[in-house]
Amino acid sequence: MASILPVLSGREVVAVFEKFGWQFIRQSASHMIMVKKGEMATLYQ
Repeated sequence: MASILPVLSGREVVAVFEKFGWQFIRQSASHMIMVKKGEMATLYQ
């Protein structure tokens, strides 16, 4: 049985991360950099 996941845009993914306390810092090409109290995440589009 395959699981079906929704397709989200980059902006939608950033909005979800922001709801969990992450802050968008900058974007470099298709990489979005987000931080949360000493942690860092790079999201790829």
